[in-house]
Amino acid sequence: MRQETPAHSAEQTAQVVQELPTARPAGCPFDPPAALAELREQQPLVRMRYPDGHLGWLATGHSTVRAIAADPRFSSRYELMHSPFAGAEFTELPPAPVGDLTGIDPPGHTRYRRLLAGKFTVRRMRELTARVEQIAAEHLDAMERHGPVVDLVEAYAHPVPALMICELLGVPEADREVFAWRAAAISDPDSTLEQRIAALTGLGEFVHELALAKRAAPTEDILSDLTTTDLTDAELAGLGGFLLAAGLDTTANMIGLGTFALLSHPGQAAALRAGPALADSAVEELLRYLSIAHTGVRAALEDVELDGRLIKAGESVTVSIQAANRDPARFTDPGTLDLHRRATGHLAFGHGIHQCLGQQLARVEMRVALQALFTRFPDLRLAVPPGEVPLRTEANIYGVHRLPVTWGEEPV
Repeated sequence: MRQETPAHSAEQTAQVVQELPTARPAGCPFDPPAALAELREQQPLVRMRYPDGHLGWLATGHSTVRAIAADPRFSSRYELMHSPFAGAEFTELPPAPVGDLTGIDPPGHTRYRRLLAGKFTVRRMRELTARVEQIAAEHLDAMERHGPVVDLVEAYAHPVPALMICELLGVPEADREVFAWRAAAISDPDSTLEQRIAALTGLGEFVHELALAKRAAPTEDILSDLTTTDLTDAELAGLGGFLLAAGLDTTANMIGLGTFALLSHPGQAAALRAGPALADSAVEELLRYLSIAHTGVRAALEDVELDGRLIKAGESVTVSIQAANRDPARFTDPGTLDLHRRATGHLAFGHGIHQCLGQQLARVEMRVALQALFTRFPDLRLAVPPGEVPLRTEANIYGVHRLPVTWGEEPV
């Protein structure tokens, strides 16, 4: 049960943000809400009213967000949090599903993390580069055969990470098309609520059956490796579902939105096409600049003093990753996309014990996919005006629903 919000002094409640700023500037699809920058400049940690009436906090400064993410006095348990999003499906969040590392604390989190950490090392993920290159090339070949115009999300940004996560989880080749279709349907804006629920349910059942199959007949993949541990069948399936969700939607949207950003900044796209030397820094800068996993929440387990404020036990703190990654106190000229920048220290993958487990895989997929795309199609461009690109403004993971692109000679 959540603790009741205690009374606060006049100093604590002097400035109260009445809702989480979510409206992005018109015509600036890559910029965070302007109100976040204004708040960060005034005070990186301010009081905020949540949609359910809870009086909690909003953190926008880089150092503040980083400190909260690293502090074990702040919990990641969903059931202790208040949602900052107006119109959220749940006023009170349910506990995390079995296997969901993002919504639990130690010791449960530590146990799962230790079982998975060795499977996502830098070395192991870089060994997958050749396979990512092959998958990317196959889909670029298909784009070329199809000819312009194509939806880059459907043709490339979604299937590349989808097929990689299929391989990591050991999804049989015969099932991969249905697997990818169900995964895409969950976030398809044209899908009805019933269709999305059916796809989500079907995907959960599929992963559960896959986990049982690996238990009976292990192969060379992560799920099979995990069958040798003390995980229950429910935990094995839950971790498989978590890896699927964590490894697909985020990377797919980084490839899609990253391409949109590069096409909107021709000089940066030209720099990326010039050679692979810039590929690594390009990935880090796009992660910082776009910050697609834009908002998180923590719950204080005890009273915590931070930035001259007293956060009381039971209060929720919303952390704005997108504001933190645009903090001029940490990054020079943060509103500019600069692929030559050393964007180390960005918080796109989080920080602390919950820092993204699959970040090295995401880096490999982004580096290969973007470099290959802009090399194969040096004259790639949007097939619609920028303002007509449908954005995922309603989702916890920002991105594009579709990205119509074309190439070749422009019509006269």
